[in-house]
Formats: sequence, C-alpha cells, structure tokens
Amino acid sequence: MKSVKRYFPIFVLPTLLAFLIAFLIPFVLGIYLSFTEFTTVTNARFIGLSNYITAFKGDSGFLNSLWFTLKVAVTSVISINISAFLLALLLTRNILGTKFFRTVFFMPNLIGGIVLGYIWQLIINGVLLRFGYSITSKPVFGFLGLIVLMNWQMIGYMMIIYIAGISNIPTDIAEAAKVDGAGSLTTLFKITIPSVMPSITICLFLTITNSFKLFDQNLALTAGAPSGKTRMLALDIYETFYGTNGYEGVGQAKAVIFFLLVAAIALTQLVLTRRKEVEQ
Repeated sequence: MKSVKRYFPIFVLPTLLAFLIAFLIPFVLGIYLSFTEFTTVTNARFIGLSNYITAFKGDSGFLNSLWFTLKVAVTSVISINISAFLLALLLTRNILGTKFFRTVFFMPNLIGGIVLGYIWQLIINGVLLRFGYSITSKPVFGFLGLIVLMNWQMIGYMMIIYIAGISNIPTDIAEAAKVDGAGSLTTLFKITIPSVMPSITICLFLTITNSFKLFDQNLALTAGAPSGKTRMLALDIYETFYGTNGYEGVGQAKAVIFFLLVAAIALTQLVLTRRKEVEQ
C-alpha cells in the first residue's frame, strides 16, 4: 500500500497535466476573454459586460438560435428516448434475429456528423424537390430534418443502454408480478421503468447534452438557412466568432452562456432522475 502511495503522483501527473493544458486553463482563459475585446489572446482589452449585452441584442441572432435549439432539444430528447426504450423492450424478447436488429439500429451512430448531415440533406431534398421545395425553403423543413437525423443517429445507441438495463432486471420479479395478476402496462410502469432508472438517467443526460451541442449535423444539413432560422447555438457561436470581424469577444461570451445553460439543464436532470433512482 505504501508503494502505491509513493508512485501515485507519478501516474497521476500525465493525466493531470493533460487536463490542465487541454481543459482547465483554456476554460478559465475563455471566461476572461468573454469580458474583453480581442483578436488574439495577447491584445485583449477588458470591456466588462459589453460582449454579453451585445450577445442578447435582437440583431445578433443569439435569442433566435437559443429558441430554435430548445425546440430541437426538447423534441429530440423525448422522441429518441421513447423510441429507444420501445425498441429495447421489443429486442429483449425471445424474437428471432434480435442480435441482427440490434446491430442494424446501432450502426448509424458510427457515421460522422458531417457525412450524416449531407446524406440526409440528399434524402430530404430528393423528396421535397418533387413538390418544388428544398430543405432550406422553410424553417419547418430544417427543424423536422434535424429531428429525423438525430433520431436516426442516436436511437440505436440509447437502445443498447436500455437493453442493458432491462436485461439486468431479475426475472423473479416479473414472474412474481404475473402470479399476482399484474398486466403488461402495470408491469411496465411499476417494475420495468423503475428498475431501469439508472439507464434512463444516462440516456437523458446523453441526449440532452448532444442535442444542445449539435454542430456538424446542423452545418451540413441546413447551415442555418433560411436566413439563420435553423441555426442552432453551436453554429451561431462559430459564425459569430469566426465569421464576424471584431466579434471574437461576443462569440466567447455566447460560448460561456451556452456552457452555463447546458450545464444547468444537464445537472438539474441528473439530480432529478437520480433522486428517482433512490426513491425506487
């Protein structure tokens, strides 16, 4: 035990240095830069809350992107988790070919976001062009396209997590419920769902954070068109920081707000669902 404690700093040091260099120092520096006007780190000039005020002005597009992101996130989180859970219920039964279908549903998660965006852009445009539209003709097309894309990409991954949770439910509990006369719905809501609360916690956290952080799929599918009405927060921050001269500080301020928003929502979800785990 003493030898482990002696060499502990040696093994921890590389990971600690990587964490400091790649995350903690840039994070703290980024917060500082959000209060400055800068083009490079060396010429930053402190200007207080001006960047945050500019970020919330109507012409910045930030509030529109925030509202659009919230709509996409709420819709996709609900649809992905319900669909994944139902598939998990189906594929944990003794049905022929369940392993094959698990693999098929999981495979879209292996495709990169940019490629996935362009694939679905071609598919959706191929349908809409028959009616004289494209995915960028109306904001609703871009919204629905993002929902379809996210569901297609993430349902399989969430399904695997739900399958693991359902598979760990002791069979004697379900058998005892049947003996007591519990129907399928009663078993689902009183036994299955409470038993897989840890899986629900993980899946909700992953879908919430991924929905809010969506960038490459949004860029490839619509690039914010038409007129920035389908531009999500990550893409809005990118375009502010790199696409507008002199707005680097505003882009950094938006990034800090974005981080605080996602962190607050994700941590609230974790607290609430973990409390349910304890109650069960």
